[in-house]
Amino acid sequence: MVIGMSTGYAQTTLDPVLQQFVDDPQLANASIGFCAIDLATGAKIASHAPQTALPPASTTKLFASAAAFELAGANYKPKTRLYGTRALDSKGVLKGDLWIRGGGDVSLGSKYYNAEETQANFLKAWADTLYALGLRKVEGAVIGDGSEFGYQGAPDGWNWADMGNYYGAGPSGLPIYDNMLRYYFKVGGTAGSKTTLLKTFPYLADFNFNNYILAGKVSGDNSYVYGAPYSMDRFGTGFLPLNSASFMVKGSLPDPELQFAAELHAALIAKGIEITEKPKGVRNLDLGPASKRYTAAYALLYTHEGASVASIAYWTNMKSVNVFAETLLCWAGYVKNGDGSTENGLNQAEKFWRSKFPVEGLYLKDGSGLSRSNAISPQHFCDLLQYMHASKNAKAFKATLAVAGESGTLAGLCKGQAAQGKVRGKSGTMSRIKAYAGYVDAKSGKQLAFAVIVNNYNCTNDAMMTKIEKLLNAMAVL
Repeated sequence: MVIGMSTGYAQTTLDPVLQQFVDDPQLANASIGFCAIDLATGAKIASHAPQTALPPASTTKLFASAAAFELAGANYKPKTRLYGTRALDSKGVLKGDLWIRGGGDVSLGSKYYNAEETQANFLKAWADTLYALGLRKVEGAVIGDGSEFGYQGAPDGWNWADMGNYYGAGPSGLPIYDNMLRYYFKVGGTAGSKTTLLKTFPYLADFNFNNYILAGKVSGDNSYVYGAPYSMDRFGTGFLPLNSASFMVKGSLPDPELQFAAELHAALIAKGIEITEKPKGVRNLDLGPASKRYTAAYALLYTHEGASVASIAYWTNMKSVNVFAETLLCWAGYVKNGDGSTENGLNQAEKFWRSKFPVEGLYLKDGSGLSRSNAISPQHFCDLLQYMHASKNAKAFKATLAVAGESGTLAGLCKGQAAQGKVRGKSGTMSRIKAYAGYVDAKSGKQLAFAVIVNNYNCTNDAMMTKIEKLLNAMAVL
């Protein structure tokens, strides 16, 4: 296919590089989309099938994070509130339940905000606070309530093979420990021998793990964990390295809401506070909406304010954290009307973007890009990036993006090449999908927005990245 004068703009030194990219024999069966625009004028610098909507993997996170900045605000911080069914009596007894009303704060116990072995410290601090307030006994249960964010478990289009693994952890109104379940295995020295599950963190009551993971001549984690949201049945397959005393495998936490209640329950017991019933989750209770449940009759005991949109968006785009991206999308909806479900987040984001630029052909199914049902064109990305470039949140949004050759998921991209330090953006990688979108500070002084998406290529991911690097370098020297 010839790229050039029919596109309606003057050719540049980028055009022959783009032409070579499109004509690459290893991309003969691929779907390719590319667009680069001048941010000052909005004019196209170069393009190839810019309107073609394709699954772009984790570059989807740009839409989720931008929506959170615009709809919730860079400084928005979620609140987690502890309520008593009624006030404490004179002896420090809560005659009723202790409620944890979740606001979707993914920083709670997160490895991105807590050093190793300190993830549970916030629970101890909460227990200390309640004890200082006089609490000595709960004549009821600790109840986790993430109901304002719904119980979808996982967005539409997520693959069964993903949901049991750490990167397949879905959003929750009461997330904890990145909604991650860590498995620790003992691995013998004989290839093909069975591994032994030593423990999990956190500990799960009534958990059933079917272990088919074997010892193998592998250099790292070659295992997969399978299991549906809220199911306490999981099974693992694959291989782990020989002679490992305690090899850690990351999976998704089945029921964050219930687990949160169990973790606080344990922290309160450790503090010496008596609790008469087992922890519970609202999902398993027949209750009305939270907005009507927490009336004046409930006693607000403590409020915890979490990490801001700007902070969560930084890790979302810099390290491509799926559960953070999903949460940002949920916040975008929650702030608008109190509904933190993925569905409402998508609806509110689409409504907002529709008022800012053409969204025909834009199909968003999640916030992280894990769904292959997402379809976004390079033009959509350029429109989004152009809008955010002029937004009051421009500086904060751009600060979340990785820099080619220097930081985040782009640290290995264009290392020692012309585009190092000149490209700021987001990468996306899944099986047979490679995508990049972001900004370029060109040698001429022009500032560009770009997006490139390639599906179904006949080469390795590393080879595909090398081909894309040529495009990025060509933009950097314009």
